[in-house]
Parts: sequence; structure tokens; C-alpha cells
Amino acid sequence: MDILNNAEFTDYTQWLGILTLVSFFLMISAFVFRWGIRFRLVGITSFMAVLTIGLFGLGLGLSTRTEIPGAVRFSRVYDNGANQVVINVPPQITESELEATLKQAASDYFSYGRTARGDDNRLTIRVRTLLHPEPGLSKPLYLGQVKRSLTVRNDENLQIDIFPDQLAQLLQDQDKL
Repeated sequence: MDILNNAEFTDYTQWLGILTLVSFFLMISAFVFRWGIRFRLVGITSFMAVLTIGLFGLGLGLSTRTEIPGAVRFSRVYDNGANQVVINVPPQITESELEATLKQAASDYFSYGRTARGDDNRLTIRVRTLLHPEPGLSKPLYLGQVKRSLTVRNDENLQIDIFPDQLAQLLQDQDKL
């Protein structure tokens, strides 16, 4: 079976939307002319509207995901739903992997649904790892951050900041092990 792409979903959504509008006008005509099937047309039109909205929403979810080479797996620790995200990476990360991971996170967490609070119209993603200096104690270590636009999908002006002193501390901690 061939998988539908986003363009096909858009076409199907448009056609279903047109059929929903035709059904709506047919329903309005049934009420004006007092046809016996007018209440059945209300159900048909409502069901077609639900299908149209569902297909539209399904098409939104099929956006392509950018894969950045060299990025390591990360997990989201905090997200305020607006302009701040914190992700966690493994402590064995290198500087080049950290930069690629920041780019990957900037791509993954972009959404038109995010809104800025205040004057800053940028999404800030901070990267941290957890160190365990002694058993039963965890210490978060922030390794860097990336800032990107909240309104531009393919933001060319990513502001990537890697904290070299924190990376050096991470390397020292790894040497102790």
C-alpha cells in the first residue's frame, strides 16, 4: 500500500470541504422548501464536516521531520508550551554532537502553536545533562542553548551558544570515571 503524502491529504481535504459545502447548501434548501429529508441532511452535513476537520488535522500531522546528522537522542525535560524548552542528553556527548543535537531540537520543537510572552519572539532550547558526583546525588549541568524564531519555519539565524567551561567540567567528570 502506498502511503499518502501531505499534498494528497491537502487535495482530499479540499474536495471533502467542497462536498461538505454542497451538502450544507442542500440542507439549507431542504429547510427553505420544507423537504422531508431535511433533518437527515443535518446529520449528513454534520458528519461530513467532522470528516473534513479530521482529514485536515491529519494532514497537519504529516509534516516532514528534518534529520540532522550527528545528533544524539535527547528527551524533553521541561516545556512551557511557549518559548522555553529544556532537553536532556547523555553525559558522553561531544561538542560536535552537542551542536548537531541543538540544531535537531530547534527543528523538532518548532510549532506555529507556540506563542511568545513579552517582547522576545524567540524559542530558547537549553541542553543539560545529569552528573552523579556521589551515589544518590544528581547535579544538572547546562551545556548550551539555541535560540530560534517562533514564526519562521526554516530559521537560518539560529543562535547557538555552547558553554565551553561546562563541557570542560563534563570531560573532567568523565576522566574521573
